[in-house]
Amino acid sequence: MLQGFKEFITRGNVIDLAVAVVIGAAFTAVVGSIVDGLVNPLIGLLFNADSLNTAMILQIGNAKFTFGAVLAAIITFLAVALVVYLVFVLPMNKYREHQAAKIAAGEPTDEPPTETQLLEQIRDLLAEQRGVQQGRHTD
Repeated sequence: MLQGFKEFITRGNVIDLAVAVVIGAAFTAVVGSIVDGLVNPLIGLLFNADSLNTAMILQIGNAKFTFGAVLAAIITFLAVALVVYLVFVLPMNKYREHQAAKIAAGEPTDEPPTETQLLEQIRDLLAEQRGVQQGRHTD
């Protein structure tokens, strides 16, 4: 059981995922502070409040509805999603399109061949060797 856990935890994709989560959390903190420190106060000016978090508060009895805080959370989420898209997703999509165009044009790519491609190359080389060896026997 411990050996299986050790293999699972040392797999490359698990470590990559852990790194991505840590970087994502730090990245979210940076974008969140930009939204909290710049965007929310600017929007708060429209509502004559310190920030968006303190704007649009509705109090009915003891219940306090903070619509501004909800709107601030939505803005933070959209800002993080936009930056992630522009920094990570869009460049990766462009890279994949570029690689697909290279493959379609028959140019060599930066990516290593897949296992299937390697096996096909080995098969073709072995068939070629057999053909050459059979040609020698008939001479």
